[in-house]
Amino acid sequence: MSVRPLNVLFLCTHNSARSILAEAALNHIGKGRFQAFSAGSSPRENQQPNPLALQVLQNAGIPTEGLRSKSWDEFGKPDSPHMDLVITVCDNAAGEVCPYWPGQPATAHWGYADPSEVQGTDVQKREAFRQTLLAIRRRLDLLINLPPEKLERAMVQQTARDLASQA
Repeated sequence: MSVRPLNVLFLCTHNSARSILAEAALNHIGKGRFQAFSAGSSPRENQQPNPLALQVLQNAGIPTEGLRSKSWDEFGKPDSPHMDLVITVCDNAAGEVCPYWPGQPATAHWGYADPSEVQGTDVQKREAFRQTLLAIRRRLDLLINLPPEKLERAMVQQTARDLASQA
């Protein structure tokens, strides 16, 4: 594996909950081997990260500075960071036609239910976000602990897809 970190882009529809959780969590635990980003296929105008997502991250000791909702178009520009792996974290984004990603990164789908759709008390809603973060962390812990040869370009796509069935 090269010295440069493996760039991972997490995609969702609005880039306000699951993809934000995944970006922050991987950047926190990635040990310098990974650089995470997130984006949405169609973030709403003036979209912001869900406050419950930010609260759950902060409660878990994960930094939230710099997190913002953005369109996936930001990562298709010539001066954008080269992505090694693109992971959709919601079923809507998984079914959409993704833009062309320079360098043809590996792709995988890790589906999670949308915690922002949970109805109930504030405690129940916060718990849904916490459970989603825990589920994401289980897969990310597996990813970051893979031996370097599993993260080589030829292996990363199958490895990421295999992780979808774990945790």
